[in-house]
Amino acid sequence: MAKKTLKPEAIDPPRRRPGLRLRPLRWLWYWSWRGAVLALGLTLASIALYTVVNPPVTMTMLGEWWRLGQTQRKWVPMEEIAPAMARSVVAAEDANFCLHWGFDVVAIRTAIAEGRGRGASTISQQVTKNVFLWQGRSWARKALEAGITPLVELVWTKRRVLEVYLNVAEFDTGVFGVHAAAERYFATTPDKLTARQAALLAAVLPDPKGRDAAKPSAFLSRRAEAIADGAETIRADGRTACWD
Repeated sequence: MAKKTLKPEAIDPPRRRPGLRLRPLRWLWYWSWRGAVLALGLTLASIALYTVVNPPVTMTMLGEWWRLGQTQRKWVPMEEIAPAMARSVVAAEDANFCLHWGFDVVAIRTAIAEGRGRGASTISQQVTKNVFLWQGRSWARKALEAGITPLVELVWTKRRVLEVYLNVAEFDTGVFGVHAAAERYFATTPDKLTARQAALLAAVLPDPKGRDAAKPSAFLSRRAEAIADGAETIRADGRTACWD
């Protein structure tokens, strides 16, 4: 008996199993989500690691090294930094450092009310930006900074935050950290900085490439005097307790 052949249209085409083909948007979402989780995990691990290990380099340092061919920096522990230096940077950059959890809400409201684009960034925010992120004013960087800063405050002590800040802040073109700054401007070491020298170093922080602590302008000298007064004020009223 001859075999009966099936008509082509009667043969069902092979079915593809679900999941073998992902739509482009679904594929992008899938890997974006995995990338975000991985980035969060690495950030949390870095925050935990840097409680005991000193950050080896920052994006700003790498950028300056690439541009200049060299940078100056030497890590120095908090115990080897003159107390006046710590008080001066807090007085200059974040007078309520010991009172907030990463964001100074009062300073933010004041900056908004006065229409200023800067001036409310805390030392904790600056450490987050310098150590874990990059320079710039993009919304993406600001959003990441806002998310990471509370984690840094949660895991690190205030003393550790201030120690890292003093060792990664840029004080001159390619000069990072208080050790290199003390040597560059005053030919001394951080533990021997006077109150006046510490105030001058703190005064250059908003514009390290445009200000010179060794040859201060009249404006910079007045600014340093105000910082020195502020440093004494926060010492007297106990706003140094969180790191002393």
